[in-house]
Amino acid sequence: MDDYFVHESSYVDEPVSIGSGTKIWHFCHIQQGAKIGKNCSLGQNVNVSNNVVIGDYCKIQNNVSLYEGVTLEDHVFCGPSCVFTNDLTPRAKYPKGSGNYIKTLVKEGATIGANATIVCGVTIGSWAMIGSGAVVTKDVPSHALVVGVPAKQIGWACECGAILDDELGCKSCGRTYALDDGELIEVKKDR
Repeated sequence: MDDYFVHESSYVDEPVSIGSGTKIWHFCHIQQGAKIGKNCSLGQNVNVSNNVVIGDYCKIQNNVSLYEGVTLEDHVFCGPSCVFTNDLTPRAKYPKGSGNYIKTLVKEGATIGANATIVCGVTIGSWAMIGSGAVVTKDVPSHALVVGVPAKQIGWACECGAILDDELGCKSCGRTYALDDGELIEVKKDR
């Protein structure tokens, strides 16, 4: 007996791997070789292409397309209608085949806003925040807040999702951070 849920309107090719507690809602297509972790939620009309890897506890909202070459680590949030690409120079007449797709990595806890486009070949760092409608064309550092077309960093995001203040503190959860050679590092408090 399966310990995950797939709505009757969705298609799941074989073989795939789907973790326990995962819910796949209306009109989704999970293609051959896809790996989906435990306790994920895939909203309506999500396409998970061949060999895509999705970690545990990911939330993928309606109308998201995850094309071959994409890997999402644990706790990644994909907002409605965000899109990932896997070819920088596609031509219908000259398909390159899956061996030539360019890989994209989204690290733990990152958030991708609604209608954002992730151009292939980038790494989105842990706990980064991609604004709605942004077009990501280069790597995004961990905790970076990026917006616009092309996406540019305008601030830093806490692990909890709040935007950090000018002193790199979080007014929401109380975490504090410091910059170390351009990388944001959480400052652990003595207890």
